[in-house]
Amino acid sequence: MKRRSLPVAAAFAATTALLLTACGGGGDSPKDNDKIAGADNSRTSKPASPSASSSDSADRPDITLPSDVKDEFEGWKTDDTKKDAILADAGRAQTATNDAIIKGTSNTPGMTFYYKGKALTSSAQWVQKWLDAGITYTGTTRYYGPKVEIFDSKSAGVSYCADESKAYNKDRKTKKVDRTPAGNDSYVLYNTRLEKNGQGVWQTSDGTSVRGSKTCVR
Repeated sequence: MKRRSLPVAAAFAATTALLLTACGGGGDSPKDNDKIAGADNSRTSKPASPSASSSDSADRPDITLPSDVKDEFEGWKTDDTKKDAILADAGRAQTATNDAIIKGTSNTPGMTFYYKGKALTSSAQWVQKWLDAGITYTGTTRYYGPKVEIFDSKSAGVSYCADESKAYNKDRKTKKVDRTPAGNDSYVLYNTRLEKNGQGVWQTSDGTSVRGSKTCVR
């Protein structure tokens, strides 16, 4: 079972359309009108992990992925300080989930720090699916084409694509890596809602995902 074959739509509750794209219903089938501005960003863009701003005072958990696992974020910087802060926390939430999968538990500081509400529940269930399947993963996941919409001072939406074509399932016991060739299902469109808490952290509170979205497939 490949990493990309797991039902990523389970990572977020299928609720209402949040913003930006016609993802209403949160199904896992591709939609012709799943459009994100910037989704065709060049692969030559310099990857960068989200980083806290100098004015960030939140006591953030240390999330360090193992050397064989990488999250690359392309185009996750704008000229807008607030949008950059939102994007950074959206990226950290994604890395927190990957960290939990690798650690084999959803009870990690990163999960409870960067998620809340429905998104925390569904992301924990997603991690459990990996545990039930007896697998973890290795390799690189590329996140690109982000778009931010600010609703008000404490809520916003972020959509982006993920390329899992260079990430591979690994059996937890035998450590054997499944390098089955990538296909369209290696590309995922995420559409998330974030809410700012009292610490100034933009927590992911809800979202949908579409595996094999035509917006993201290269």
